[in-house]
Amino acid sequence: MKLRLKIRQKIILFVLTTSAFLYVVAIGYIVMSSRQAMLADANKNAILTAREAAKDVESGFERDLALTRTLTQAFSIYQKMPVEQWQKLFLEMYYPVLDANPHVYSIWDSWEFYGYVPGYTKDYGRFVNTVWREGGQLKHVTETRSVDGDPNLYGGFKKGGVENLWEPYFDEGLRGKAEVVLMTTISSPVTINGRYMGLVGLDVSLESLQELVSGVKPVEGSYAFIVSNKSLIAGHFDTELINKNLADIWAADFEKNQIGEKVQKGEEFTFTRFDEKGKEYLVIFSPIKPGYIPSPWSLALVIPVDVILASANQNLLISLLVGIVGLLILIFVLIFVSNNVTKPIASLTNVLNRLSKGEIDESMAILIDSGDEIEQMGKALNISIEGLRNKTLFARDIEQGALDSELELLSQSDVLGKSLIEMQQSLKRANEEEALRKQEDLKRTWANEGFALFADVLRRNNSDLQMLSDEVTRNLVKYVGANQGGIFLLNDEDKNDEHFELVSTFAWDRKKFLTKRIEKGEGLVGACALERETIFITEVPDEYVEITSGLGSANPRCVVLVPLKHEEQVLGVIEMASFKILEPFEIEFLEKVAESIASTILAVRINARTRYLLEQSQQQAEEMAAQEEEMRQNMEELQATQEEAARKASEMEEFVSSLNSSAFVIEYDMNGNIISVNDSFLHRVGVAREQLVGSHHTANIEMSEKQKKEYNQFWATLKSGFSQKMKVKHKFGDKELVFLETYVPISDGDGRVYKILKLAYDIDEFK
Repeated sequence: MKLRLKIRQKIILFVLTTSAFLYVVAIGYIVMSSRQAMLADANKNAILTAREAAKDVESGFERDLALTRTLTQAFSIYQKMPVEQWQKLFLEMYYPVLDANPHVYSIWDSWEFYGYVPGYTKDYGRFVNTVWREGGQLKHVTETRSVDGDPNLYGGFKKGGVENLWEPYFDEGLRGKAEVVLMTTISSPVTINGRYMGLVGLDVSLESLQELVSGVKPVEGSYAFIVSNKSLIAGHFDTELINKNLADIWAADFEKNQIGEKVQKGEEFTFTRFDEKGKEYLVIFSPIKPGYIPSPWSLALVIPVDVILASANQNLLISLLVGIVGLLILIFVLIFVSNNVTKPIASLTNVLNRLSKGEIDESMAILIDSGDEIEQMGKALNISIEGLRNKTLFARDIEQGALDSELELLSQSDVLGKSLIEMQQSLKRANEEEALRKQEDLKRTWANEGFALFADVLRRNNSDLQMLSDEVTRNLVKYVGANQGGIFLLNDEDKNDEHFELVSTFAWDRKKFLTKRIEKGEGLVGACALERETIFITEVPDEYVEITSGLGSANPRCVVLVPLKHEEQVLGVIEMASFKILEPFEIEFLEKVAESIASTILAVRINARTRYLLEQSQQQAEEMAAQEEEMRQNMEELQATQEEAARKASEMEEFVSSLNSSAFVIEYDMNGNIISVNDSFLHRVGVAREQLVGSHHTANIEMSEKQKKEYNQFWATLKSGFSQKMKVKHKFGDKELVFLETYVPISDGDGRVYKILKLAYDIDEFK
């Protein structure tokens, strides 16, 4: 059974229930969203904290890596110095480095015997220099190692041959040191011509990492630690865990979250774990990637989850209390509103019931003075009743055929009133359109019959241009009811004397053979052809044209000129004169028929020209056959010439490339100024291209007195087309270079020398 309730009961039951439900859902959603947002912000802040701490460690490692790389690049010159000299020099360079970097525990290098010992063939065996800080003093020791083979740690670095950050280790292998320290090594290889020759390493004590991780505490109870690429703990507030493998301490979490693999790949990742007491922690791993080292480390930040949730839980409690108070206020407001709404609604309901039965009476007006939307509803209902009365009377007038009756709209949004007025206007337009439709049907029938007539005329007379013109003129004049007509066609046989000729006329069903010539652009015919538009005149001058008959002559009331166009090409003009003024649809008919006439005229002319060209082509075909054989022979000779030219061009490119790679090539203009120089010469003398191009041949050359006296003759000989050789001493800054130089004059196609090519060879390289 359907439950029937009053409006007041429905408001209290449904609105209150729905509002309370939506209110609770909204409060709950806001609270939970806020809680999730706080958790997300806390996680984001924790990740940012871990990244910043990891960046601090990474910056320290990158600074040490840059120092190591600088020393490596400086030491790559050791092969150019005696062994005793560079060994002593390198040790002396370590002392100021240690003084300037107190965080560096020691600096050491390793040099392969095969790199500096003559005749040494083994790929192992080396000596090591070490400088370290002990008791406020700097000490050093030189040792020989790897005489029986390289140890695994050093051998792995040697095989990789790239910069690296070593795993943490205790420094126990160096004789002469007084203490054992947990450290890591930042190493950089020394390579000569792509071959490993040794390395420079900085031993950094990991004690400095303990201070850094101890200061990373974003919230109470959180802590941080650092793990190496192989998951060894390199920094931890609990010193007993240092140098232990994280896989042994967090065995379950290590395997579950693939910590080892992700640390080795340098990934940033998070997960949650529980300690032995069941307390939940958020763990963030942020990578430490100094430079391009292939073995990144990672900084881990551990934060208690209950600390993060404490603030979110407090906000949840406050939100729930606020929600309950708001719900009680909502219940009170709904009860008050329902009592004030239901009373005037009853009056409105009574009037609407009468209106639903079709009643429309002035006595149905109601008076509500509530000052709210219900009062506006009452006023709107009264206006609607009055408007329906007026619309009923208006509909009765239309029914009786009074289409001029007027109706006042209630507003611009009065859809029913507008519909009635539109219906009235539609009935008016229907009567008018019926009359117009009958006229348009007559015009359309007349035009279609005319198109059919002239299609037949054009089809029957498409072989003779004169007959076609006569038939078209006669039928056009008769069909449109004109009195006179004529066709002017363009004569373009002589391109220097193009003009229009009157080829056909018709007047009062009698053909008149007249001769008339009109120049291009002359008169109305010329203007019509030039503008490519129809010309329609209703005020015809007295002297322009006369229409004659047996009873006399008189001026026409209109003259129309229509261009004969085919794709914007004007072939001629139709001119017609009439006592009656032609209607627009008749002029439109003339324009459309003119297009068909133009196409037919063009086809007739093309056919005539085709016959003429066919006769010429048959005569030319025989001449072309003879020329074709001669052309084939010429093409074979041309192809052979092109192949020979391509082969010589390829040889010349290879020759120029060989010169640039084997000699120093410089080009001079006829005044002795440099206009081009190859990269090999620039690299040898150590001078930029901009400094040489444009300078004179004598710049940077030291000449003897004899060479100075003979210099003008030397250059004149070159200009005469004869090559010269000489030994020249050049000075570029501190460099003094001696070249054996050959000068070759380069001529153009007319044999004139336009530049000098110099090929130079460094005498020191020959030695």
